[in-house]
Amino acid sequence: MQHETEASLVGQEYEVEVGPVAHGGHCVARTESGRVLFVRHALPGERVVARVTEGEETSRFLRADAVEILQASKDRVEAPCPFSGPGKCGGCDWQHAKPGAQRRLKGEVIAEQLQRLAGLTPEEAGWDGTVMPAEGDKLPAGEVPAWRTRVQYAIDAEGHAGLRKHRSHEVQVIDRCLIASHNVTELGIEKREWPQIASVEAIAATGSGDRQVVLTPKPGGRLPIVELDKPVSVLRVGEKDKQIHRVHGRPFVRERADERTYRVSEGGFWQVHPQAADTLVKAVMQGLMPRKGDMALDLYCGVGLFAGALGERIGEKGAVLGIESGKRAVEDARHNLQDLDRVRIEHGRVEQVLPRTGIKEADIIVLDPPRAGAGKQTVHHLASLGARRIAYVACDPAALARDLAYFADAGYKPVKLRAFDLFPMTHHVECVAILKPVAKDA
Repeated sequence: MQHETEASLVGQEYEVEVGPVAHGGHCVARTESGRVLFVRHALPGERVVARVTEGEETSRFLRADAVEILQASKDRVEAPCPFSGPGKCGGCDWQHAKPGAQRRLKGEVIAEQLQRLAGLTPEEAGWDGTVMPAEGDKLPAGEVPAWRTRVQYAIDAEGHAGLRKHRSHEVQVIDRCLIASHNVTELGIEKREWPQIASVEAIAATGSGDRQVVLTPKPGGRLPIVELDKPVSVLRVGEKDKQIHRVHGRPFVRERADERTYRVSEGGFWQVHPQAADTLVKAVMQGLMPRKGDMALDLYCGVGLFAGALGERIGEKGAVLGIESGKRAVEDARHNLQDLDRVRIEHGRVEQVLPRTGIKEADIIVLDPPRAGAGKQTVHHLASLGARRIAYVACDPAALARDLAYFADAGYKPVKLRAFDLFPMTHHVECVAILKPVAKDA
């Protein structure tokens, strides 16, 4: 294979012993000379031929794919998806691992991040070390849960739908995504051509029969007449303003969680796994144990999932303040929670809005920050409010561990941590940490 530059090692092959799993869907290995490789499509303990996909002579580490398995792990299975493997679709990381092994690998990543970034053992974090499968996801090896209710299809130059290759803009054309939910698959996105479209996002609500496609045209591209296999609302991303505009049908989908209905407009955020919203609400409420009359905060509140659950539980004398930076999400949250007059939603960034509210204390707090985490400034502000319990919902164990270290500095420690496998076949994992002030162990 021709090297990209003189110093490039792309295409170079090494026979290696595969070491532990690392955060990001790969394992760590070392060449005989001690050079670090991040190897995808491998499992700990295997002996493989790893082909370099990224890196140069001077790189601190190289990225590689296991292209030949010389000694296989007992946890290895044949990938059920024909589009999974070296150089193919980048959507899944662990198709080649048994479901139980995937959860163990995710558990090892969480443990490693907690230790490295927060100095916590699983016991100190209040975690039993397990990653729980979602209800209905315990399937035999070789079977794939169809959990993904939102799929972002990339469109290639010929107008065919597919998914992007790992760390690449290249499109792997597919005829079906195995992890896509049945209601997404039924739309038949992969069966038709999209000549002037750059991407198609398909959304199939779990709380209703609502389905939606969001089309992003190529620059100057015209919108096709969309005829899919099932009724669907159509939205488009504006070329100039990048805003989402309704073409036809409802501009929102309706989701259900905790016995409430939530409107989610125009491609707005909602948990992707059908069981995720209920699973997380349950974990957060069990951890926070809201009381009548509580003053509660829901930060990065989205369309109001946790604010709604809190509002139902704190009684007439309680109050909930939600803060969210997305304008459309704020409109949705206010609509969704209009029957709960004890809930107020503010628009803006948490680090800017929270200080402006003048709130000096809170009884309970839930935060569900973006992938980067809440950060030191926000964590210290939250700790100063003296809440008896804080629930931290995290989609990235590294960000969670960093923020737990900031909380420790500010006098809060985790007393319970739970991990949920809400993204089977991928390296992603969702955690809920419950924190209490160090002084009060009650």
